[in-house]
Amino acid sequence: MTPAVYSDQHSRPRLRRREVLRQIVVTLTALTGKTRLVAQESSRSNPDLNAAKLMTAETIDRVHLAQKWLASRQGPDGAFGLDRGFGRNVGVVALAGIAWLSSGSLPGRGPFGAALQKALAYLLNCSRSNGFINAPESQSHGPMYEHGFATMFLAEVYGTTQQADLREKLDKAVRLIIACQNSEGGWRYENVPKEADISVTVCQIMALRAARNCGLFVPKETVDRCIDYVKRCQNDDGGFRYQLIQRSRSEFARSAAGLVALYSSGVYDGPEIESALRYLERHRPGGYVDQHFYYGHYYAVQAMYQAGGDHWLDWYPRIRDQLLREQLRDGSWIDAAFSNEYATAMASIILQLPNGHLPIFRR
Repeated sequence: MTPAVYSDQHSRPRLRRREVLRQIVVTLTALTGKTRLVAQESSRSNPDLNAAKLMTAETIDRVHLAQKWLASRQGPDGAFGLDRGFGRNVGVVALAGIAWLSSGSLPGRGPFGAALQKALAYLLNCSRSNGFINAPESQSHGPMYEHGFATMFLAEVYGTTQQADLREKLDKAVRLIIACQNSEGGWRYENVPKEADISVTVCQIMALRAARNCGLFVPKETVDRCIDYVKRCQNDDGGFRYQLIQRSRSEFARSAAGLVALYSSGVYDGPEIESALRYLERHRPGGYVDQHFYYGHYYAVQAMYQAGGDHWLDWYPRIRDQLLREQLRDGSWIDAAFSNEYATAMASIILQLPNGHLPIFRR
């Protein structure tokens, strides 16, 4: 009996140690699994974690080719030519500048630093005494469109350079936007507070967000009135109408813009967001290229980036692959309605969104 008792007394600690070790292994396995799940979920909810995977080597090369093409089209004063009547347009210059900034270049620094310096100089030269950024000789669908894009570009540049002369003209541009908001809470083509439409309104609220990001004052009342206007423009299907005064149907381009307006105003959750996302999901990339293709997808990719998760991980590869298929051998894209410089700038911005270089495009 003694040997048996002796054996039992020493086997219990060994059994306990084995049990403890087994529990440690089980716990570590569980924790490792949870860690993997957390990492996977974090990757899906944070678009920045997927940048390396989404921005493939081919995408980077193609974007660089596009940006070189844009720089080759720029004139000595920073403007573009007279292609299809939209030459010297400040909005196109601003969008090209945003495309170059999205690659990490800055005015005077980086592969496209010289092109950015010329673009900045051109827009500052086009800044009027009342703050309006406009080139009167340029054909324009609506001068406040161009002013909004130009103001956003200046704000993104000012956030990194803190130039005093730039600050003064940027501040005037921002104050002009605030002064031109109409009684409904939106903006329209001209720099007067009369009518409003969803498309021009989005340009202005993004410019104001960029200005606020770099330290300029934007009244809360201006933003609140804009939010109210955009929400009232939303139709029952989740998309957005063009104006409050007309009960028009929803369309993809302006609906993508409407959703970005809400995100840019600080509205990230709620029934308006969810229904707008459901509407956009019915218009996934891969279809035909219409007149507002680049404009619509410029906003749609931002909306999906803000939404994150499956929205972003499904959307970006689709629009990336479609744009790469349609790019010309010289690096440009075609837009028959506006200009190839416009299309190439827009496509470059869309493709570079995973870079996360610009505060205006971050979550």
